[in-house]
Amino acid sequence: MMNGQKTTTTPPDVGIQMPETKLSAPEIITTSDGPIMTCTTRADHQVRRRSDMAHALLRLICLFSSSIALAFMITSEQSANISIYGFSLPVSSKWSYSPSFEYLVGISAAAAAHSLLQLLLSVVKLVKRTPVIPSRSHAWLIFAGDQAFAYAMMSAGSAASGVTNLNRTGIHHSPLPNFCKPLHRFCDRVAVSITFTFFSCFLFATSAVLDVIWLSKNWIPS
Repeated sequence: MMNGQKTTTTPPDVGIQMPETKLSAPEIITTSDGPIMTCTTRADHQVRRRSDMAHALLRLICLFSSSIALAFMITSEQSANISIYGFSLPVSSKWSYSPSFEYLVGISAAAAAHSLLQLLLSVVKLVKRTPVIPSRSHAWLIFAGDQAFAYAMMSAGSAASGVTNLNRTGIHHSPLPNFCKPLHRFCDRVAVSITFTFFSCFLFATSAVLDVIWLSKNWIPS
């Protein structure tokens, strides 16, 4: 207090400067298919890289499974003798005797070719460090192909399973009961082929789900 007057002092302003946080928004590129979000951070690139590797690995497993189903079916052939009422009769069975087995062979061959093509494209793009799925139209095309092959493999496996009683088509022109007993090797190979056919169906369905996830995460509605 000076000369009867009260003096007030104002505390000095304290300035606190916060560190700047730079948030890098995803870059948006407009293509003929619509706008696409690109990866801008290292974490984004790692996520995309893992997704691309998962696609390539799934293609490899699809190729392996479809090829196993095809190989076991086309090698399903056996001849043997069966004794009925004291008579020894020759019996034989082959995959080409059944239209359902021929259908499975055709679908498995097409699925293996599709998987091989997609695997080669994925490996080339992984080596070049480019996205395995470069555009929206490409993603929809792969999704349609994977879904079609999933249904086709299910259809082929179901058709082949329907003739495993083999009294009707398993033995060529020989309706004999319990023919898997003398032709056990043929029946075993057919069973393995059908098993891998259904497994391939599951793999293609999984690939279709991954395609949908990619479309939902990487594209902005136009």
